[in-house]
Amino acid sequence: MPLSPLEHDRRYGELDQVIRAYAGQPADDTPDKPSEALTAYLRHTWHTRPWALAVAERQLREYADNPPGRLRLRLGEFYAIPDVGLPEGATQQWLYCLADHIKHSVEEGDVPPPATPATHWEWHARFPEVGQFLGGWFSQDMPDEFDDHDAAIDDYRTLTDPQLVAHLVGELHELLALDLDESDYALAVAELGMEVDPPTPYSPSGWLALVADQLTVPRADYGPSTDQS
Repeated sequence: MPLSPLEHDRRYGELDQVIRAYAGQPADDTPDKPSEALTAYLRHTWHTRPWALAVAERQLREYADNPPGRLRLRLGEFYAIPDVGLPEGATQQWLYCLADHIKHSVEEGDVPPPATPATHWEWHARFPEVGQFLGGWFSQDMPDEFDDHDAAIDDYRTLTDPQLVAHLVGELHELLALDLDESDYALAVAELGMEVDPPTPYSPSGWLALVADQLTVPRADYGPSTDQS
């Protein structure tokens, strides 16, 4: 019987987060050095959900101790680890290696310092609302769906809860605070799902700042009533 969402999260939820951090990244961890993917996971999780590191370490070790057989995987009773490019038979030791690195990080207080996201997973983990906004409203289909960038922004604001809009504005300011080169901002918005160029004459960072300003203006249908009657 396939795992229910609750049972999946209870047994494999944080293990799944660790594995997702390797999307597009090599699983080249060694006992002496964590991979860039694991470092990104540690950096983000230390600064947002430090308690989850102990959960990740336990789930990784338990999975490596009791790897599922083919039948249970086919029945959906176990989490199936995606192919991360390792040779056949090497996954179990790799999982132990990840658990050891996380254990060392927690026990020694070895915390990666804040830095610009280094992987696709880290960009989306750190800026989830920006990823939702850019990927949902500025994909390659945007010119067919909207007259221009401003129309797409207005559509987002109309359809989105004001609290989520406020989260997006905060993330945009945090993204701008990274103070990247324009080429790096172009890479950042691409990683976060934008598939069209900013409108002329704006650079990527200039357009992000413009969007933050536009979304700061409250919607006409939201806010305290001005009716004095």
